[in-house]
Amino acid sequence: METSLWMQLVGEFVGTFILILLGDGVVAGVTLKKSKAEGAGWIAISLGWGLAVTLGVYTSAFLSPAHLNPAVTLGMAMAGKFAWANVIPYCVAQTLGGILGGVCVWIHYYPHWQVTKNADDIRGIFATGPAIRNYAMNFISEVIGTFVLVFALLAFTRGNFTDGLNPIVVGILITAIGLSLGGTTGYAINPARDLGPRIAHAILPIANKGNSDWAYSWVPVFGPMIGGALGALLFNVLP
Repeated sequence: METSLWMQLVGEFVGTFILILLGDGVVAGVTLKKSKAEGAGWIAISLGWGLAVTLGVYTSAFLSPAHLNPAVTLGMAMAGKFAWANVIPYCVAQTLGGILGGVCVWIHYYPHWQVTKNADDIRGIFATGPAIRNYAMNFISEVIGTFVLVFALLAFTRGNFTDGLNPIVVGILITAIGLSLGGTTGYAINPARDLGPRIAHAILPIANKGNSDWAYSWVPVFGPMIGGALGALLFNVLP
């Protein structure tokens, strides 16, 4: 029996919450002062995000398709694998899950914000930012990364994976994108992953935080949406 739309939205909300709690959580662990994981580096972050996606999918797939990403939702709709009427509700649920995930990361690491003085590092736990600020190239980086993500996910739908294996393969994909393409912008490749926690950063009374860098925020929202659309367009023209 098909799950109701409301339960699908719950699934997207919960899955994205888990994704952000664990994904932003690993960034917090690596970044914040006096964390036992401080300084673990980019490999730990990329692997942590891959595992976060895998577990986000596993915890929500019984309720929804577990897109957990507006760019994926858009791509699936463009590929004819998802109803257009549900695109905006899914995107809203995903973003709200991202906000709650950001809030819980703040709570979990509460004592560490006070001893971490670098405002840019603190913002980087919640939202992505460029290694070199060049809006055009940063945008292109997000387009390329999300193109790879969505095209690969659509290609997986034609594969023959053992039941239950698909989320692990998706996690490997996310890890590969992070290691290979993430060094330029921090690879948002997901508007809800960036916008939700960025909103949390903006509204929470986080010690030593600076601004939320809204001037950059359009890049990890629109870049992934364009990249996801291009991935779907290529998939659609293939036999």
